[in-house]
Amino acid sequence: MAFTTDHLAELNLLSMFNLSSINEGIKVHSHSASAEAIAAAERLYAKGLITQKDGGYLTSLGSETAEHAQRLLSVLSSTNNTVT
Repeated sequence: MAFTTDHLAELNLLSMFNLSSINEGIKVHSHSASAEAIAAAERLYAKGLITQKDGGYLTSLGSETAEHAQRLLSVLSSTNNTVT
């Protein structure tokens, strides 16, 4: 199984959340965001990961998922990883 373009758009959106503050959400503006970002927000909302169709705050499941997504991005972005 590979990541689809929809998965990547959702992961990108999850990576935008500040995990150090539960009181900080995001807003996906329909007049300025890409169609991919708007659709990703709607899918994340439908999956119960965010509180609003256009962003909002992370739910409990969304917070856990965003943490995993951000860790994955960090590992994949690191140049110090070695294959053992």
